[in-house]
Order: sequence, then C-alpha cells, then structure tokens
Amino acid sequence: MAGPVWKNIYRLSDDQISRLDLAEERMEMMDISESERILLELLEEDVRCVPVLNNLGHLNGRHLSDFEKAIEYYERALEIEPDNAWARDERRRYQRYLSYD
Repeated sequence: MAGPVWKNIYRLSDDQISRLDLAEERMEMMDISESERILLELLEEDVRCVPVLNNLGHLNGRHLSDFEKAIEYYERALEIEPDNAWARDERRRYQRYLSYD
C-alpha cells in the first residue's frame, strides 16, 4: 500500500524533496547535526522555502530547546505564508514556553 499522496504546492524540485526527506529522516534517527546541516544548506539555496523553515523551527524547538530560534523560523514562514496554521500553532507553543521563564 502506498503512503499518503501530497500536492507539491511549494513547487519543490525532486532534489529539494529528496534532501528534505533525508533531513526529516535524520531528525527522526536523532542525527540532529546532520539534519540541521541539510536544512541550513537547503535554506541557503532558497531563503523563502516554507517547508525548510518549518522543519528548522521544529528541529530548534523540539530537539535543541532553542525556543527563540524556533519562533524566528516560524515567524519567517508566516511572513511568506500568513495562514500557515502549523507555523502559527507551533510559534504560539514556543512563545508560551518562553513566557514561563
């Protein structure tokens, strides 16, 4: 049975999709440094790539506990795509963590 089919609304190239998948896989395997390296490389190539910004927000918030950096990445995603519910919800979550400090 095939996995879920999603629409490539960001018009990512096959190479971008492949490297994004690899970064997500590395993150799941707790190879955070390699995941971050791949994501930052992708971001360098396209600073407006929302999936990369969202993944960097997730990586920084969940795996590195750098909530300020996570918020920055989600805010950048929201500047590009203001109705991105994922980025908005995750940004709010990390803002709450900071407000408890």
